[in-house]
Amino acid sequence: MSELIRNPRVMKKLQREATEIAQGKSMISEEDLDRMHYLKAVIKEYLRLHTPFPLLLPRISTQDVKLMGYNIASGTQVIINAWAIGRDPALWEESNEFRPERFLSNSVNYQWLQFDWLPFGAGRISCSGQ
Repeated sequence: MSELIRNPRVMKKLQREATEIAQGKSMISEEDLDRMHYLKAVIKEYLRLHTPFPLLLPRISTQDVKLMGYNIASGTQVIINAWAIGRDPALWEESNEFRPERFLSNSVNYQWLQFDWLPFGAGRISCSGQ
């Protein structure tokens, strides 16, 4: 809600979508949620900026690897900073701005092996509630 209050343009657009989908009904049904594409984009954008798990569960390197100029030995415990990835300007245009539209034209499935959006982790030990 704080991002919607700080971004009235986004709130108006989301209100307009809810009004169109509701079509005069007092409640929006679960089936209606499938058609609320802007709402989904708002949620994804919120989770990008305000990830519930800023530091993901520790991982153990299974083999020696060189990553971004660093040598990581097999057996090394690694902690992923999901907060920094969600705000990385190399991955996200205007990375500190709340812009849900970035997810409207993006058809990538963010459930398993997409590593630029990690609010619930990735791979085998990502959040099962995702």
